[in-house]
Amino acid sequence: MNLYPLKFKPIYKELIWGGNKLRTILGKDCPADKKIGESWELADLPNDKSIIINGEFTGQTISDVLRKYPQQITGKKNYQPPFGLLIKFIDAADDLSVQVHPDAQTIKKLKTDSPKTECWYIINAEPNSFIYKGLKPGITRKQFEQSIKNGTCADLLNKVPVKIGQCHLLPAGTVHAIGAGILITEIQTPSETTFRVFDYNRLQNGKPRQLHIAQALESIHFDQNPDELTIKTSGRLVDTEYFKVDKFSQQSDTTNHITAGIMKVIIIIEGSGQIISNNAEPVSFAKGQTILLSAEFQGDMEFAEKTEYLLTTL
Repeated sequence: MNLYPLKFKPIYKELIWGGNKLRTILGKDCPADKKIGESWELADLPNDKSIIINGEFTGQTISDVLRKYPQQITGKKNYQPPFGLLIKFIDAADDLSVQVHPDAQTIKKLKTDSPKTECWYIINAEPNSFIYKGLKPGITRKQFEQSIKNGTCADLLNKVPVKIGQCHLLPAGTVHAIGAGILITEIQTPSETTFRVFDYNRLQNGKPRQLHIAQALESIHFDQNPDELTIKTSGRLVDTEYFKVDKFSQQSDTTNHITAGIMKVIIIIEGSGQIISNNAEPVSFAKGQTILLSAEFQGDMEFAEKTEYLLTTL
């Protein structure tokens, strides 16, 4: 079976804090009259499965193809679905809620869904944009719990200014929030387990959004090592047990060879070109697109213009 480079139909999510940068900056064909906060580029969750839009697998989901060719795609024997990554673009026109995702140990304790580690690559950021990432040194569970009651929990978080080109790692157990005016790529484990701590007293359809304070307090790592919260801008951006992310920049009219052996997910941040091989039709790529290369695929990336991309492996 020729497992050519796979492209997917984005899954758009209308959210209270969404904006229009997915359309205006990344060229997404999403509704201009709605607050689209997320574009899920590659997903294999129970209610959201990415659909292939090119080649002979057109119309099938990533789940369909992975079930048929697990080892050919992933390069791993006895690979068990779902697909091991969830790739998104996120447009935060307004502040996201203060939240946390649990680790594997907390998942067992709470008897809830899967753990979630993630990273954020900053594609675009308005002046003075920031994120919240982790607690300030010495903050205890008791102090944080009281600050939730007082509506001041954001004051106890690390407020981190962001710049285009930064990649921020957020291991499970890190309390965090994306601030307004930021467009990011989020690479994460395939989970949507999120416990909200604080949502700025916003209303949605006339009602406050649900909070999960008890679960969040169980999930937050109050003794977190600050060294876990890395910020990288080049080379190997992320290196965790769940996934690895590398950043590449390529000049126009150049070529990179793609070797077989490891499955790769390529996220195009800037630029365009095509992927070619002896066994498949050329597959074009452009800014804002995500492409899956199976472990068996080998060929070349040809760059029509200066290109910046992220390459993720399991």
